[in-house]
Amino acid sequence: WRLNPGQSADVTQKGVDTQAVVADKAYDARVLSDTLTESGAQAVIPPGVNRTQMRAFDRHLYKGRNLVERFFCRIKHLRRIATRYDKLDRRFEAFIALAAAWIWLA
Repeated sequence: WRLNPGQSADVTQKGVDTQAVVADKAYDARVLSDTLTESGAQAVIPPGVNRTQMRAFDRHLYKGRNLVERFFCRIKHLRRIATRYDKLDRRFEAFIALAAAWIWLA
């Protein structure tokens, strides 16, 4: 994962080093799609209703997004993550990793 400032939009993040990016319709922006294509990653984003030219996406990969959404739902119940008590990024990331391991083992 990549931790970014809360006041910056996720769409503006550059330097993606992955094979595919799975996101919902809110991230269907031409800027993001172009950035992903330039970096060699596949954009698995369903087209928004306001798009004039519909684009294809891998529905099988998109179904895996549900696991990530359920993970975020579970870690939001942990008060330390939801309110972000940790001031340092590395401590916050470490606690997220610890919570992920705890959920995985449960």
